[in-house]
Amino acid sequence: MRESGTGDKQHTSRHRALIVVVVVLAALVIAALPSLLKLGNFAERVEEGMIAEPEVQAFYTVPSPAPSGDPGDVVRVEKAVGAPSGAEAWRILYHSTDETGADALVSGMIITPTAATAKPRTLVLWGHPTTGIAPRCAPSIGVAPFALIEGLEALLDAGFVVAAPDYSGMGMPGPPSFLLGDTEAANLLDIARATQKIPEVQISADLLLWGHSQGGHAALFAAQNAADYAPELTVLGVAVAAPATDLGELLKADIGDVSGVTIGAYAFSAYAAAYADSLPPDPLDLILTEAGAAAVPSMSELCLLGQNAKLHDIATPLIGGFISHPPESTSPWDDLLTANTPQQTALPMPLFVAQGESDTLVRPDTTAAYVRTQQAAGTAVTSHTYPGVGHGGVALKAIDELIPWMTALRDAPRA
Repeated sequence: MRESGTGDKQHTSRHRALIVVVVVLAALVIAALPSLLKLGNFAERVEEGMIAEPEVQAFYTVPSPAPSGDPGDVVRVEKAVGAPSGAEAWRILYHSTDETGADALVSGMIITPTAATAKPRTLVLWGHPTTGIAPRCAPSIGVAPFALIEGLEALLDAGFVVAAPDYSGMGMPGPPSFLLGDTEAANLLDIARATQKIPEVQISADLLLWGHSQGGHAALFAAQNAADYAPELTVLGVAVAAPATDLGELLKADIGDVSGVTIGAYAFSAYAAAYADSLPPDPLDLILTEAGAAAVPSMSELCLLGQNAKLHDIATPLIGGFISHPPESTSPWDDLLTANTPQQTALPMPLFVAQGESDTLVRPDTTAAYVRTQQAAGTAVTSHTYPGVGHGGVALKAIDELIPWMTALRDAPRA
């Protein structure tokens, strides 16, 4: 019989923390519960992550001196625990760029099937939905990073390698990059370059883009920028679920609820930092009430996962009293939103769009308008809408249609 002592206390503490983590994650993705059940040994993998967490934190320490490198160069890589069965994974730190072209260190995850392959695999770049904008809000830094990659196990079962950046300013210190299209695009494309440099991962130059919400915005910008930014890569297709395709309309439609206030706080904070040289002093005062401007710094430090209640406490009193002048029609904010809205011209690769008909964050009519515009421009569009599905569940709901679409593009004969 084991004696009671420090070991028991640590075990009990870890067990209680495990329960809390699982409950919080489940609450965030409850709409997608049927798909989450496919994760199998989820709690076991979370516990593995919790045991490794103290060592994981050191991975995100900024190297001193900060290394120089080209976009896609690897700074640091280490094996990650808790990967799905039949897969192995790594945390990675690599060079990318921001909206000005300046160097940025970005963290992320790479996951590959362990089964032998006769030829290099195709890479899927995952753009995650909003988790916050502070460094600690990065998906890869948590105890269950794989649970936040929607469709991961289905993608691995289909033979794809998956790479998932955190975005600049998350994981590693730096200015936030929320809804900054060129920065998000570079972060996605540069993790593809970095993945090619991991000896254990066999990938070709072909890739597919897949993103949800903010990640859909990132994926669309990566699709439109790829030919110029990373011409050595071949983007076979881009898939998005409830993407942010019209930033002015998104803020106008959603600013009247807690989610809208939160997204606004994240976006206004990121833009104020990124465009500080071209904005007047106190740029938030141009569009926000005094109370709204005062709340933005505090909200920007909070993550959606684990700190949602605190965000609600700050945002709820601001509903109806956050915006003083509409940013979509107030200079220079209107130009910044337009510059970071995905282009309306044809994409040079097929497009897959999934939208929940009950989504109150990214409205179905906004996504439908984008689909019509892309169809009229000549893009090969596959569009699916899902009755009764809201914002949080649409990406997982779309997996059954997404995997065959991706597999067909991967396996199509090349000219």
